[in-house]
Amino acid sequence: MNRSRVPYLTQAINKVPEVTAAFWVIKIMSTTVGETGADYLAVHVGLGTAMTAAIMMALLAAALALQLRARQYVPWIYWLTVVLVSVVGTQITDALTDGLGVSLYASTTVFAVALAVIFYVWYRMEHTLSIRAIDTRRRELFYWAAILVTFALGTAAGDLATEALGLGFRLGVFVFGALIAITAFASYIGANRVLTFWIAYILTRPLGASLGDLLSQARSYGGLGFGNVTTSIVFLAIIVALVAFVSIAQGRIDRSRIV
Repeated sequence: MNRSRVPYLTQAINKVPEVTAAFWVIKIMSTTVGETGADYLAVHVGLGTAMTAAIMMALLAAALALQLRARQYVPWIYWLTVVLVSVVGTQITDALTDGLGVSLYASTTVFAVALAVIFYVWYRMEHTLSIRAIDTRRRELFYWAAILVTFALGTAAGDLATEALGLGFRLGVFVFGALIAITAFASYIGANRVLTFWIAYILTRPLGASLGDLLSQARSYGGLGFGNVTTSIVFLAIIVALVAFVSIAQGRIDRSRIV
C-alpha cells in the first residue's frame, strides 16, 4: 500500500454512501429541490440570479469543507452537499442560458465534454471511477467535481429535451424515467456497473427537473400548479426523513464495527 495514502485512509473511510433504493430516491428529490429552490429564491424571494448564486456557492463551499473534513460518511453532511450542488449546478446552466444567451445545444455539449475530461483524468490518475473506492482526498475531489458537472449537464440536457425539443414536463418524466429503467436493467444483466451508475446519475437530474417542473409550474404551462414553495417543502421533508433513516442505519453499522 502507498504510504502516502495511509493517513487519509484512516480518517476518510466510507465517504460515499452505498447505492440503495433510498440513495436514488434522495438523489431524485434533491434534483427537484435544486430546480424549484433556485427558481423560488431568485424570482419569488426577489434575491435575483446573482445574489442567489453567491449565497448558494458560499453555502456549498461550507458544506463541501465539512464533507472533506469528515472522517467517514456522515449522511446529513453528504446529502446537504448534494442538495447544494444541485442548486449551484442548476444556476450554472441557467446563467449560461438565460444570462449569456448560450444555446442549450452548446451548453449540453460543453458540459458533456467537461465531464468526459474529468472522468478521463480521474481514471488516468486513479485507475478507477468506482464510487466504492472514494478513499483518498484526491478521489473525493474528483468525485465532487464530477457530481457538480453531472448536475449542470443534466440541467442543460433536461431543458434541451423538455423545452427546445418540445417534450414537455409529463413526457420528460416518462422518457427520462424509462431511460433510467433501461440503464438499471442493463446493469442487472451484466453491463459495467460503474458506467451504468454514472449514466443513471446523470439521467436523474433531468428526471428530477422534469418532475419538479411538472409539479410546480402552472397548469397553463403544462404543470400541476402546486407551486415552487409547496413542491420544495414536501420534497425537503421527504429528504430529511430519508436522511434521518439512513443516519440511524449508519449509526448502527458504526456501532457494530466498534463492538
